[in-house]
Order: sequence, then C-alpha cells, then structure tokens
Amino acid sequence: MNNTYTITLSNCAFFARHGVHDEEEFLGQRFFVDAELDVAAGQALEQDSIDDTVNYGVAFKVIEEIVTGRRRYLIEALALDIAKELCTRFPVIRRAKISIRKPNAPVAGVLDFVQVSVEHIA
Repeated sequence: MNNTYTITLSNCAFFARHGVHDEEEFLGQRFFVDAELDVAAGQALEQDSIDDTVNYGVAFKVIEEIVTGRRRYLIEALALDIAKELCTRFPVIRRAKISIRKPNAPVAGVLDFVQVSVEHIA
C-alpha cells in the first residue's frame, strides 16, 4: 500500500533565543512553528492504530525540545533540525516541511513576521 496522508501541527508557539544579534539571545522572543508531515499510511488507517502513525503529542514535544534547546543563528537551520529529528523519531514520515515565523525579526521596517520553510525528504 503506497497511500500517504498529511498531519499538520499549526502555529506551535515557543519562547526561545535564536538569532544572530546579541539582543536576540539576551531578550529572547516567541517563535511560531508549523509542521506539515506526509506519512506513509501502512496499516494505521485501516486498523485505527496509533502505533503505526505519528503521535502528534510526541511530535509537538520533539519540536518544543529543539526550539527551546540550544541557540541557532539561523531559523533555517532550526527548521532543518526539527525536520530531521521528526523523520528520525517517526520512520513513517516521508516528508517533513517545517515553517518557522519570527515576529520580532530585527528588520528596519514594518512587517508582521519573517518566515522560512524547509522541506526534508526522508
């Protein structure tokens, strides 16, 4: 069976200290993460079994541990680390697309947020 389905965790919010500038490490800020996970269906859907899918409570915790863990200068690097770890923890994930929004990016101008998206194919 080659069926896939998508699990999306939207707007996961965390306080962290990522960024290039010293003020970003000192002050910290909120980061918002979306995870779009393409999952191999296997028997999970037919058998209604959580053992054969991605437990999104655990996936949220994985994201939280990485975002609130060590500082990264680039949110692009942060997104890639999240994508890779999710694929490692859940071998049924075939593709992980991680988007990270940084509302208080140090930009001389008015904007809602800066966002990056990184896609990792397992």
